[in-house]
Amino acid sequence: MKHSIIILALSILISFFISCTSTLENKSKNTNHEIENIDPLPSWNDGATKTAIIDYVSDVTNAESENFITIPDRIATFDNDGNLWSEQPAYFQLFFAMDRIKALAPEHPKWKNEQPYKAVLDDDMESLAKQGEHGILKLVMASHAGNTTEEFEAIVKEWLTTAKHPTLNRPYTDLVYQPMLELLDYLRANDFKTFIVSGGGIEFMRPWVEEVYGIPKDQVVGSSIKTEFIIQDGKPVINRLSEIDFIDDKAGKPIGIHKFIGRKPVFASGNSDGDLQMLQWTASNKLKSFMLYVHHTDSVREWAYDRESHIGHLDKGLDEANVKGWTVIDMEKDWKVIFPFERTGE
Repeated sequence: MKHSIIILALSILISFFISCTSTLENKSKNTNHEIENIDPLPSWNDGATKTAIIDYVSDVTNAESENFITIPDRIATFDNDGNLWSEQPAYFQLFFAMDRIKALAPEHPKWKNEQPYKAVLDDDMESLAKQGEHGILKLVMASHAGNTTEEFEAIVKEWLTTAKHPTLNRPYTDLVYQPMLELLDYLRANDFKTFIVSGGGIEFMRPWVEEVYGIPKDQVVGSSIKTEFIIQDGKPVINRLSEIDFIDDKAGKPIGIHKFIGRKPVFASGNSDGDLQMLQWTASNKLKSFMLYVHHTDSVREWAYDRESHIGHLDKGLDEANVKGWTVIDMEKDWKVIFPFERTGE
């Protein structure tokens, strides 16, 4: 009798275990199915561009695919201006430089009558444009140097908390592209290491990119001015000098990638001819690569510009993308929203 009771009890326990196991397996399957059905790019309209991105990522992260890329080689590089945030009617770093010139003007009374500083102090953008690249360089040198790296970082952070875009009247960090934020997250969720490779100043970007893009400051490649190590008031500091060290633009981008990253990207995204060499470098990878251009086609929600623009000039790059079959984002058609605040209604 006792033996029969034990057998019955064991039978009940086994049946209960099988039932629980089956339930857990079904829940696991349902959960996996739900995860698979989650849209990784919700601010992108369904279409060829979104499909191309997802198909690429799915292919190269599939261990059974002939195009499988191991995690260390999953390097993705992104231009910043016009690619991750807006760049019209001028590069945001130029607005920073102009505000710095105005703040420093009392210490430099001669600037009132000396270009390009006079144009800045008079808010004369037409005259400033006539100064060309040489004039812009003078502004950058005057506004970005003569301080320590820590002091400059504090200045950038303070500016970003108070400055507003001249036409959209929003903080500059509000003007990042929501679809590109999702793309960065999607790539990182699939073990890609994301880098910024920009013509902008590396120390202008480092103070805020981690919070805004989720990209650590040590994963930023940018233009830089020369620095020196000195002892100041008994403390070691790195001082910023009025001399260009490295320009991370055009052919400088592959050089910067090689110098500071050390691996050729398999994914690269830009928006101008200044990014063309970076995309060409990526396309030369023996591993399956993905080249992505952001084409500014939305004059209502942002700006529409390409071949004739003085900012974000996209001419040769657009032609090469069309010839070689690179993916080109049509901002007006491919993106449901441009900026994060459009999604939240703020």
